[in-house]
Amino acid sequence: MTESQRPSGEYPMYPSYGNGEAAYPPPPSYQPAQPVFPDPVAPGVSEPPAPRRRVRKPVALLAAVAIAAAIVGGGTATVIGRLTDDPATTAAGSGIVPGTTVSQSDKGTVAGVAKALSPTIVEIGATSTAGQSTGSGVVITSDGEIVTNNHVIADASQIKVTLSTGKTYTADVVGTDADKDLALIKLQGASGLKTATLGDSSQVAVGDEVVAIGSPEGLTGTVTSGIVSALDRDVTVAKEGDNGQSQGQGQGQDQQGGGRQWPFEFGGQQFNGDTGESTTTYKAIQTDASLNPGNSGGALINMNGEIIGINSAMYSASSASGQGSSSAGSVGLGFAIPVNTLKADLDTLRAGNGS
Repeated sequence: MTESQRPSGEYPMYPSYGNGEAAYPPPPSYQPAQPVFPDPVAPGVSEPPAPRRRVRKPVALLAAVAIAAAIVGGGTATVIGRLTDDPATTAAGSGIVPGTTVSQSDKGTVAGVAKALSPTIVEIGATSTAGQSTGSGVVITSDGEIVTNNHVIADASQIKVTLSTGKTYTADVVGTDADKDLALIKLQGASGLKTATLGDSSQVAVGDEVVAIGSPEGLTGTVTSGIVSALDRDVTVAKEGDNGQSQGQGQGQDQQGGGRQWPFEFGGQQFNGDTGESTTTYKAIQTDASLNPGNSGGALINMNGEIIGINSAMYSASSASGQGSSSAGSVGLGFAIPVNTLKADLDTLRAGNGS
């Protein structure tokens, strides 16, 4: 019998469990994880698809982007106008009144403004006991409401309006406001006319580019351009055709055929004739865009195609010195009634009231 030469402790020894023999290691104190198998699917029954996780879409963000895209698009003035066309805002004179605008591709160009807005500017011929006069006007409703200067149509017994297309209408006076030198007339039987967008003159700054459209010397649809030279100029004009003057800033013809220009005062001096005793003073936008006799009542327009003023007076050095108006012309000193003054006065004009 041989003895084992294995050193003690070379192989592990397990404690015995009652029978004196070595036992296996004790089981763990927890149950091991068991594999999970899917339940069997009955024959002919399709397995339902696994539930998909719902992803919340940024709805609010998409809506905001859509609104921004609409504002940036070609209908800028119309969209903003409708959003801000609140009665309180409009009464204050700052809300934009929507109408024809410049296309996105033409925005910022004189040609683009002229193309878009020329159909909204008309020539006005007024006949009175003092003779005939020619002025301009701005279409503000599709059925023929037109804004012009009071001095263009004052005391007129007949008013003829010629559109840019050459079509002629007879017009009636709706309301006048001599204190603001504004008037509202309405075409008889008109419909489907293009209308101008009335902007916000409180946003006008000195140096802004502008376009003037009117009918100087009866030349319908004449376009000139320049900048805003100054703001809040105190301009004084005659309320009526005083001293035998024919109405209108020029191309007014009295019964003897002599040309007369609309008189006004600025800086304590009188220009283009005597203003007479009945006068009114308003704050005006000054521009170097060429204005000539017949531009009165026409539009001063910004580069977005929005009306910012109604042209009302011009300085002519030759007429101021007493020379005949045939040699008179613009020297870059023109004045326009701010469009916010017009918007604040529209309800009064439509009601047939005024000063």
